[in-house]
Amino acid sequence: MSVQRSILPDPRRGGVGVVLSSTWAVRTPEGQKAAVEAITKAWESREWPHEGLLSYSVYTGTDGSTLLHYSQWRDLDAYEEFSAAAGNGRDARNADIDAAVPGIERLGLRTYELYRGRSLNDEADQARVPGCVVIVDVPFVGPDPQRQREWVDLVFAALDSDEPHPGGISASFHTSLDGTRVMNYAEWESEQAHIEALAAPGDGIGSATEAWHRVQHHPGLAEGGGFKRYLPAVSLSNG
Repeated sequence: MSVQRSILPDPRRGGVGVVLSSTWAVRTPEGQKAAVEAITKAWESREWPHEGLLSYSVYTGTDGSTLLHYSQWRDLDAYEEFSAAAGNGRDARNADIDAAVPGIERLGLRTYELYRGRSLNDEADQARVPGCVVIVDVPFVGPDPQRQREWVDLVFAALDSDEPHPGGISASFHTSLDGTRVMNYAEWESEQAHIEALAAPGDGIGSATEAWHRVQHHPGLAEGGGFKRYLPAVSLSNG
């Protein structure tokens, strides 16, 4: 199975049962660039590791110090089978990457499934290539899958009550399998478009409406969430 390169994955792709997301700290923009190059080389120099892995994508944080990893799997069984298999190539790939960029700090791995997704403007948005991906992390106090879904449903109702910012393209809400978090993978036209939307409440991001009030004050929300902006770096799939 060969490796094929593209720009971005489709967050609402059919057949995806599980999404894995993690962050690496590499400290500097130079480290980001070197790590992306090393990751791409380590993956493209080997066969695709497992047929159940549908895509593997890397993004550079606009903070100049982090990388986001986002992988789509057919289901959890496929990922666990890959993880347990001897000679799956993970250690060799990581060794190559660490040799090229010493000191990478791997900040954990979370497992999600897509619950709901939508375009933020009209269907013409599907032709726009996102220039920025905003990852919104929403933690809850204790595991409760029903509460996760109820909160996402409230967000959709709030989005329907607002005029969307023209720079927004799509929102894809993932619920963690442990029941404790929601991750919104939001595609934007550019980093600047998201900055402008946040600076002008009323353009579809937390404006002062009753619907958004219910989102922001939903029972069980925990402290410690937030968002980070990322720029597409490389996306790989089974060629």
